[in-house]
Amino acid sequence: MDDPKRDDPKRATRAEGVRRETTIHVRAPARTRDLIDQAASSLGKTRSEFILESARARAVDVLLDERLFSLDEARHAGFLEALDTPPAAHPRLKALMRRRPTWEA
Repeated sequence: MDDPKRDDPKRATRAEGVRRETTIHVRAPARTRDLIDQAASSLGKTRSEFILESARARAVDVLLDERLFSLDEARHAGFLEALDTPPAAHPRLKALMRRRPTWEA
């Protein structure tokens, strides 16, 4: 993507101090690449910045959606009772509660 904004030192879209540890390779149809480039350009971002931010946001949404569930009335009442009854202290439970979500790591 030939974008003059990309070389502009005044651009601050990339977080300073962020260390890139790995590479992600993706093959895509030219039309899809062009669409992504157009969207990225409209936001003043590079293709990589746009793809990474979009994929990360979608990943967070997917993981959060896994935490939504439905219960009938009886099971809902049991669930609320379990929530109101604190569990006994346990080292594994304490470790779980200290863990940060994957998307915040």
